[in-house]
Amino acid sequence: MRILLLDLDSTRPDHLGCYGYPRNTSPHIDRIAAEGVRFENYYTSDAPCFPSRTALMTGRFGIHNGVVGHGGTAADVRHDGESRDFRSRLASDSFPALFRKAGMKTALVSPFGERHSAWTFYAGFNEIHNTGKGGMESAEEVTPVVLDWLERHAEQDDWMLYVNYWDPHTPYRAPEAFGNPFADEPLPDWITEEAFRKHREKVGPHGAREINMYDSQTFPEYPRHPGELKDRDDLRRMIDGYDCGVRHMDDNIGLILDAMRRKGVLDDAVIIVTADHGESLGELGIYGEHGTADQATCRIPMIVRWPGVSGRGTVDRGLHYHLDLPPTMAELIGLEPAPSWDGRSYAASVRDGEETGRDALVLSQCAHVCQRSVRFGDWLYIRTYHDGYHLFAKEMLFNVKEDPHEQRDLAAERPELCREAAHRLLDWHDGMMMTMDHDVDPLWTVMKEGGPYHAKGNLARYAKRLAETGRGEYVGELRKRHPREH
Repeated sequence: MRILLLDLDSTRPDHLGCYGYPRNTSPHIDRIAAEGVRFENYYTSDAPCFPSRTALMTGRFGIHNGVVGHGGTAADVRHDGESRDFRSRLASDSFPALFRKAGMKTALVSPFGERHSAWTFYAGFNEIHNTGKGGMESAEEVTPVVLDWLERHAEQDDWMLYVNYWDPHTPYRAPEAFGNPFADEPLPDWITEEAFRKHREKVGPHGAREINMYDSQTFPEYPRHPGELKDRDDLRRMIDGYDCGVRHMDDNIGLILDAMRRKGVLDDAVIIVTADHGESLGELGIYGEHGTADQATCRIPMIVRWPGVSGRGTVDRGLHYHLDLPPTMAELIGLEPAPSWDGRSYAASVRDGEETGRDALVLSQCAHVCQRSVRFGDWLYIRTYHDGYHLFAKEMLFNVKEDPHEQRDLAAERPELCREAAHRLLDWHDGMMMTMDHDVDPLWTVMKEGGPYHAKGNLARYAKRLAETGRGEYVGELRKRHPREH
């Protein structure tokens, strides 16, 4: 058995052709989807990058593994503690360790472990190839490493190759020579003049007037990434920049598929396409970031092409977590899941097209804001504990079927749905706290340590920016909400 897992950083499913996007961003990914199962409602449990990949690799929610943020105590995987053996639990319970139990060679092409000092990310791999730029590399720097590995190993049996691309991650870094194949394509029709005007008025990092988090600074080395969206030309630069990142990455995926075809191993290989999180492109008035527990950030692609097992062009519409992948793979290769894993197998969806989705999902974000959300039915309920200077309401509610870009908050109109979602969140939290060997919820660790990493300590700086740009009337409310920083 040969398995290729493509981890495509910051890739939104709704910007891929196989998920209905009208622009031709992903012809190679689309062909994989046409030969396998595409999951429509697939979410990371914990966003953004570090919490998401830690949940996947440990098979455990962030509340259990300890990683929910990008800094402070909640940015380290919890130790086994007194029960630690000669090797930690990750030696046997990490996602890659599953494939080694099956007698497979495991290889990783990614800079991610170094980017976040996430050395636990390497657990279970025989080979680790660090592409060396901490996630700032473009696909043409990653692909040669992958092609070299395939040249040496593709024809061997029993391997799992995990490849990590970064091109859709802000700042969008498809080479300038790539051009812009979308220059004549229309912009998303939901960003009307009225919607864009409201986005320009919004307060918060990575808003239309502060693409660079707290200011409008630009960088010559990243010409596709504007500092501020003043007009629709800037908006085009932003949307096209992201889509160029997706297409450039997809072209490189095509090179990998071609290499596997030349080696005679493509037709029988299992191919998995997924991501760590999505990307905000106007949702909640945020551009070029993945800093909320919402639909734009937490919904991710999942495509499984398993020759002889999965149906061709099948679509699964159930609710699934990305940490459901480890137990799914365990079942499909005939092994038992690790006892510590929180996920639930959806192998029957891959194998037989059965409905295996959950009733609801709970999503977390503690790096830019502190939020937990509940995805149920057509609804997304967002509860905010720290607003990251966005002035979010404590409760927000969106109908993501009718309003996928989260432009109309219905919390005030549908209080009964907010109560239902809050009850689901409380039940989930009780279950998590009763099934862990620790008595601290790491969300509250983040709060006690001053707030999310990308926000804390920046209020004075941002207040100055607001005053300089004619939005000083919001400073008082921000200081009221965050008295520890005033």
